[in-house]
Amino acid sequence: MIPVQRYSGKTVAVLGLGRSGLATVAALQAGGADVVAWDDSPDAADKAEGARAELRDLTRAGSFDDVAALITSPGIPHLYPEPHPAIARALSEGCPVDNDIGLFFRSFATDDWHGFDTIPKIIAITGSNGKSTTSALVHHILEEAGRPTQLAGNIGRGVLDLDPAHDGEVIVLELSSYQTELARALTPDVAVFTNLSPDHLDRHGGYGGYFAAKRRLFSLGGPDRAVVGVDEVEGRYLANQLIEGQGDDRVIRISAGQKLDGHGWSVFARKGFLSEYRKGRQMASIDLRAIPGLPGAHNHQNACAAFAACRSIGIGPRVIEQALHSFKGLPHRSQLVADRGGVRFVNDSKATNVDSAAKALAAFDRIRWICGGLEKEGGLDGLLPAPTVVKAYVIGREAAGFAMKLKGVEAEVCGDMATAVARAAQDAQPGEVVLLAPAAASFDQYDSFEKRGDDFAAQVAQLD
Repeated sequence: MIPVQRYSGKTVAVLGLGRSGLATVAALQAGGADVVAWDDSPDAADKAEGARAELRDLTRAGSFDDVAALITSPGIPHLYPEPHPAIARALSEGCPVDNDIGLFFRSFATDDWHGFDTIPKIIAITGSNGKSTTSALVHHILEEAGRPTQLAGNIGRGVLDLDPAHDGEVIVLELSSYQTELARALTPDVAVFTNLSPDHLDRHGGYGGYFAAKRRLFSLGGPDRAVVGVDEVEGRYLANQLIEGQGDDRVIRISAGQKLDGHGWSVFARKGFLSEYRKGRQMASIDLRAIPGLPGAHNHQNACAAFAACRSIGIGPRVIEQALHSFKGLPHRSQLVADRGGVRFVNDSKATNVDSAAKALAAFDRIRWICGGLEKEGGLDGLLPAPTVVKAYVIGREAAGFAMKLKGVEAEVCGDMATAVARAAQDAQPGEVVLLAPAAASFDQYDSFEKRGDDFAAQVAQLD
């Protein structure tokens, strides 16, 4: 646990008593704060009692009279589409609002660090797609290199659940736009921006607000190194804002398709090969094509981001290359769940938006595509045409309507996962891939994309 500093003897309010909220309560208490809490759920009183915190209705007038700060869970809206009533109350009564990420960055460094030979570092990773795989890959490379490391944030453990830092340790954080938008402190040593595509637009008031939330990771704390994906104009703009000149190697540009060999520092993948260039000279090259845990151009971009982040803290190219080969990938992200008679079954349930689904479709040649669910804003045009798709098998409560939008793609309305897997398996020929890449949220049929991916794997396991 990371005890929260600066609030000893003060009253701090916590909104939301889920996983991150409960960890925040404990970390505040460990730092000497008195905690009051509020949660909208019917069992809020039981949650507060279990956390040894006073339950207080933070939506009522005067509820922040003695409160030094309100700490809110990332899933609770604080601005768009409208603030939660408790946050609106805090804003109107002048109470500072923060989240656990902000607390972490202000509390992680301690006086014990004066005795360390090597000061701990933080690598923070954000972006629309690939940030979970990139974070896990960086963590894996660090482990294989023998560096002490912990992984947290939007993946795995909450940030305040981390253990206090060890000498020379590297903390790897995956940070969502919900987390970066509100945190009052963001000071990573290395910040990574993978890419940008439309997502969570209602929460950020549009595409510009979404990009602004990501950009705060770079503008608020000023990282020593920035790794920036430049395949979209927003990434090119961000990289430009951070440099002092063309040869400024504090920014490492990355790409999943274009050659970057200018005066600065760059890492890019083309035709399955990763290349590192510095000051116009090639420094390293890795053949990514035979690495099973990183299939497709989108995973090659993840490899570039992880490679650049690890190179920025002094890990050698050959060490990174060996670690890439032993990386198994993450569940629900281009995860091979079975190979039956020459037909591969791949679970990419995390492909919940059009951009991530398009990248999954580009990773394989002949695809039996399981898709559908709760369609996101923006439509499906970014997926079409889909030349690698032999046939689509559509699930979800609105499967028929979803199928009608797949112009130029043969589609069969299946409705549920069991039917889709059975029909796709029956039709598939050796050399083809049955791919779950929904291009939609899961909440019309499942509690989460993980549950949807688990159901896919379970149905594949039951095939005759």
